[in-house]
Parts: sequence; structure tokens; C-alpha cells
Amino acid sequence: MEITRRALLQAGSPAGERGASSSGESRRSHSTLSRSLILVRSLPRLRNYSPGKGAELSSVWRTRQFEYQWLRALSHRYADFWQATEDALVFAAKSLKLDLTRAQRDQLMGMYLVLPTWPDVPQALGSLRQRGIRLAILSNATLNILNGGLHKSGLQGMFEHVLSTDQIKSYKPDPRAYQLAVDAFQLRREEIGFVAFGGWDVAGAKAFGFPTFWVNRQQVPPEELGVSADGTGTTLNELLKFLEG
Repeated sequence: MEITRRALLQAGSPAGERGASSSGESRRSHSTLSRSLILVRSLPRLRNYSPGKGAELSSVWRTRQFEYQWLRALSHRYADFWQATEDALVFAAKSLKLDLTRAQRDQLMGMYLVLPTWPDVPQALGSLRQRGIRLAILSNATLNILNGGLHKSGLQGMFEHVLSTDQIKSYKPDPRAYQLAVDAFQLRREEIGFVAFGGWDVAGAKAFGFPTFWVNRQQVPPEELGVSADGTGTTLNELLKFLEG
């Protein structure tokens, strides 16, 4: 399976350094980037809101954020990323018996609009564009959050498409979410490479039919979902090496 040079979807998060590896056949070139990899460098620091419980609050919040998205998608009771994220924060605070004020909740939620990029991202994206690879973001976040992150990071205009699953009132890994990229690029799914941070997103994209590259910044084991990425690494620089290989 060869990743050609027309589109590439991407998703990612935390940093690490490890060699790139490829599995199966290799390389293809249309790209979709999922928001995590590009924009999310770290979750908000919560120690000022919950002394002694910051890490636990962050963990519970993040876990419930994903669970609420997926539960709402499965039950066909959609609420957008912002609402699901705020609901998860409220639950996390209550579960830890923390009394967050409305102002504190608003401040924590507002951090999603100004998350920084990972250091390797701007140069890597520039290199991909120089190779003629068309770029898009495909994210569960709303367009307001995505555009805020792109503005903060100085990456406006870098992507041909900025795609939010809010358009279909569902979330990845719903196959309809990945179909958004196919429709936007007007290409076959086999011609679109998907780059993701989350192992679950890799599995969803691969099951849909995208060639996939996993930027496994946290160096966690792959999900046991019966599929695996075509290539792996810990930074976007290793994606570049993978495409050259």
C-alpha cells in the first residue's frame, strides 16, 4: 500500500523520540491530520484549581470527555465537543468533590481555544506541503475550537480543508466521520493517508480503509482492535522519513 502525494489526514499529541517503523506494504500520499497531533500539546495544568488533585482531575476529565462523545454518538443524543467536554469537566470535579466556580470552569474550557502546537509540527507541515501533499484536519472538535487553535499556532492557510465531525452530529470513529475526508478531497479512501495521535483513531481510520500512520508520542501499546497502523513513530519528523522510505 503506497501513500501517494495528494492528501494526508493527521491526529496527534504528547512528545517522545523513537525510530519510525512501517508494517505491511508502505507509503501513500493524500493527508488528513487529526487535531490532537497538530494542536494539542498538553492538557491544561489544573494544579491551581485542585491543589493535590490536578493530575487526577485531568485524567478523569479526559477519560469522561471521550466516553461522553462515544456514548452520545451510540445513543444518537448528540452534543457537540464543547458541551461534551464541559459536561465531562463537571462530572470530574464532582467525582473528586471539587467545587469549581463558574469562572474557573470557563477559564479551563477557554484553554481549549489557545492550546499550543508540538514543536515539530510547523516545520513538518511545511515539508509536507513542499512535497505537494494536500493537507486537511479531521477532528471531533468544533470549527470554533479548531480555528482558534490554528490562529494561536499561526497555521492558518496551511490546510486545504478543516473538517469537524460536528457537521454530521457524531464523532470518530463513526465511519461517517472519516467519509468527510473522502468527500472533501474527492478521492478514494485508499488514496488518503491518515495520521493520528490516538490509537483508537488509528484503529477507526484503518478499519474505514485509510492507510494510516500513528504518531505515538506517548509510546503506549496499540489498541487490541484487530487492525494496526501501516507505520509508526513518535513525531511528525518520523512521518517524513516514512514517506521517503
